[in-house]
Amino acid sequence: MQTFIRIVDAGSLSAAAARMGTTQPTVSRRLQALERSLGLRLIQRSTHAMKLTEDGVRCYERAKELLASWETLEADLRGAGDEPEGTLRVVVPHAFGQELLVGPLTEYLNRHARVSVEWLLHDRAVDFIADGIDCAIHVGEVHDPNVVAIRVAEVPRIVVAAPSVLAGVPVPVHPDELARLPWLSLRTFYRNEVSLTHAASGEVQRIVFRPRLGTDSLYALRSAAVNGLGVCVASSWVLHEEIVRGRLVHLVPRWRAAPLPMYLLYPYARFHPARLRRFVELMRETIPAALAGL
Repeated sequence: MQTFIRIVDAGSLSAAAARMGTTQPTVSRRLQALERSLGLRLIQRSTHAMKLTEDGVRCYERAKELLASWETLEADLRGAGDEPEGTLRVVVPHAFGQELLVGPLTEYLNRHARVSVEWLLHDRAVDFIADGIDCAIHVGEVHDPNVVAIRVAEVPRIVVAAPSVLAGVPVPVHPDELARLPWLSLRTFYRNEVSLTHAASGEVQRIVFRPRLGTDSLYALRSAAVNGLGVCVASSWVLHEEIVRGRLVHLVPRWRAAPLPMYLLYPYARFHPARLRRFVELMRETIPAALAGL
């Protein structure tokens, strides 16, 4: 099964053999032995191509799950469960993974010299089993009942715009005045309306708008705001430096959008390897500190 997974990941028998430090005939014999054992053809091979059969696709997905569970069990039974080692695959939102969370990641790697991390940046939903992911850091509410979801922090959000957007108009002091300005949207969290809450009174104001630009990238949203394309609501940490430099203005500071929850997600399992347990423990400590520092 291990060899079969390596073949699929590498794309060919020869590439798998090179990665494993063995010969192509050895890899081929192992594949044939697995196919004989299962009584199934897993891979269709021709002179120039290799393609998984339908049974091969099913086998690949289940084999990865079974081997991951076996490795965890083996480590636990050998008493090595408390010594983090191996590779941890983590999915992180783009902006957070490029900037804010690199510090906590660095601390984790400095503490655990026998662990390596694949730090994968994307904002789509995670398929832990099919993609071989150990853990995900997720911003926003979690609706998947099949994962462990640990809430580790809240991400504050504020309203900003470039000074050029405010040229010739009074600086807004109430959300009602924002609706008259051009807007941008972060489609992951809002598209054509936002609600702001007064920090002292708890009063809620809803703003409806037609965005000039919608994006799913926090960095693209910030750049568009700096370029004067409109007002936006975004995570305060990613806007802080531009506000300090005077390229953005914090609008209606007494009003704020609801903060976004941040979670650590990983699949349910009877055993979790030490590299995952230690990662979760450290992120629960360091992520709130990283946000609070800003």
